[in-house]
Amino acid sequence: MRRIGMIDRIVVIGGGISGLSSAFYLQREAERQGKKVQITIVDGAPVLGGKINTLQRDGFVIERGPDSFLSRKLPIIELAKELGIENELTAQNVNGKTSYIMRDGKLHPMPKGMVLGIPTNLDTFMQTTLLSDEGKERSLKDLEMPSEAPEGDESLGDFLSRRIGPEIVKHISEPLLAGIYAGDLSKLSIQATFPQFAEAERKYGSLIRGTQMQQQNKAPQQSPDYLPEEIKSSVFLSFKEGLSTMVDALDQALQSVERRMGEEVVEIKPLDDGDASARYEVVLASGEVIPADHVLVTVPAFRAADLLEPLVDVSELRAINYVSVANVVMAFEKSTFNATFDGSGFLVPRAEGLRITACTWTSNKWLHTSPDDKVLLRCYVGRSGEEESAKLPDEELKQAVLEDIQKVLGINAVPIFTEITRLPRSMPQYPVGHLEKTVTFRERLSEQLPGVFVTGAAFGGVGLPDCIKSGKETVSAILATL
Repeated sequence: MRRIGMIDRIVVIGGGISGLSSAFYLQREAERQGKKVQITIVDGAPVLGGKINTLQRDGFVIERGPDSFLSRKLPIIELAKELGIENELTAQNVNGKTSYIMRDGKLHPMPKGMVLGIPTNLDTFMQTTLLSDEGKERSLKDLEMPSEAPEGDESLGDFLSRRIGPEIVKHISEPLLAGIYAGDLSKLSIQATFPQFAEAERKYGSLIRGTQMQQQNKAPQQSPDYLPEEIKSSVFLSFKEGLSTMVDALDQALQSVERRMGEEVVEIKPLDDGDASARYEVVLASGEVIPADHVLVTVPAFRAADLLEPLVDVSELRAINYVSVANVVMAFEKSTFNATFDGSGFLVPRAEGLRITACTWTSNKWLHTSPDDKVLLRCYVGRSGEEESAKLPDEELKQAVLEDIQKVLGINAVPIFTEITRLPRSMPQYPVGHLEKTVTFRERLSEQLPGVFVTGAAFGGVGLPDCIKSGKETVSAILATL
């Protein structure tokens, strides 16, 4: 017989932002509801935070994982408030918002009025040097073409090529949208990545017209009153001392939570005996066994599949491929850096043949990241179909990135230092039909392994706010079963 009136033991597998925020809300909401829980976080890494990793070095604030988040996605701002760190938020430099895209070896400014690569200001769009006249005219045919929205999902690449043509997809959409996922537009699900595009076609018969109307009808950003105006008006936000500020605050808020850091979970073992004192045993590589009434799996889909495959069909998890990437941060003396920046950085389409896929002018985009007399650049390497560059030996990778920067910016400055961060199998690729498949998987999991839940970037989005939102929703489902 199950224990009655005792503490529910919950094991959270994964100590990244999904696992930490889930543990935080589990602890807080259980207390509010008068439910007793004992939470244990298990992670194979020696420290908490997952991909969030801020390095403080020589006056620089260097993000080795994600570097910011969208301010319009409130779950992360709400969590910052609940942790008491909302005053640590910092806005993007108002003079560093212009972005560039490379074409034929030259940087061209992104046309004004572009919304996720979709033109909404047709006058400025027609003036861009990024596209040929034929390419612009083909894009504008979207305004006249009949809607051909298929039933269900389709790939992001097929949708965009169908509506606005191959040239704008190649030179604007691909480096911008695929860059967010390091993905291949022809394989990414539109419903799991940018469902507003499909909605624009269905509702207005045109992607461009629909995007224009979505912008006109969009309710003003309901930013919390406790935020200063400069924070409310910034598209992207970070923290003054880096994103690890949030990890540290969660760590402090979870002092009563047990930890098993540097420990890999090797098995989730159901206890079929009706007299057992727990539903499951979580078995660690060390041989330790943790009894659990509920298990929350927040690790990447391929790792979750390894753990769950002996117990349930995980074909939907196996269908989520992951791309390996790296980022290379270089610091320079401003006095030797013969280039000035008026924007946030540039994107590199596949056709340009460079190793880097993008470069952020970090010290111009985020003023808190660098001393005034220094320059900080962050370059991205690796994307779907081009992952070998991210696996180059350190010295080769440094040289390849430096050559690309010198070629694009026309500089010959030598870095003060270089920091390389490799993120193997870090970017989930949502296949066509992803949303329906994950619903099916979660239903099967609930039926066959009651008390076992999954959440994380593989399900609700790759951004930090998306991970927090997905975790919070899963917590509500867990608490409903206690």
